[in-house]
Amino acid sequence: MFAIKTIIFDFGDVFINLDKLATPRNFKRLGIPENYKIEMHDTLLDYERGLITTKDFLVNFNKRFPNISSQQVINAWNSIILDFPEHRLEFIENLALKNKYKLLLLSNTNDLHIQQVIKNMGHARYIRFKNCFDKFYLSQQIHLTKPANSIYDFVLNSNNLQADECLFVDDLKLNTEAALNTGMHVWNLIPTSQDVTQLFNLKKDIF
Repeated sequence: MFAIKTIIFDFGDVFINLDKLATPRNFKRLGIPENYKIEMHDTLLDYERGLITTKDFLVNFNKRFPNISSQQVINAWNSIILDFPEHRLEFIENLALKNKYKLLLLSNTNDLHIQQVIKNMGHARYIRFKNCFDKFYLSQQIHLTKPANSIYDFVLNSNNLQADECLFVDDLKLNTEAALNTGMHVWNLIPTSQDVTQLFNLKKDIF
């Protein structure tokens, strides 16, 4: 019989609220086409994996869209990032205090988004949040992104974890399905109807 010993959390739309339509909506207003993710796939992926700098990221936008300023790109890019409700911060702090589970964060993100997160949260609250976790993995720092198998293997191997003793929480089905394939238990959290603070009620069947 398995026992959950480690909980691995995503960040966006699990703890911090996102408006995932804001960036394409604001890019469109600037004249950047809706298919920018296809046209700039390599740039976006490299930036998320920390393989290029913010300056390189903005230069690539400027080459394709010379009439749009870097600040306009930044503003549109960061418009996805919203607030971090206090009840979620209190939830993870209380969970960390109980010291019952190993807590990890695993997030696909980039430098501009993290800067905006810290600005929106406030530096002190961000540090409170970060201190709740045994390991805090950001894709830009480990040069790996979900849902690639390599990122889950990295987390499991780096922490000597047994997959069936882990619960992975993410709002994207693509990511939870990939984690499920490793043998981890998963919760595909639905941001519009569920909250991470409901974890032990909604997933009581595995605790």
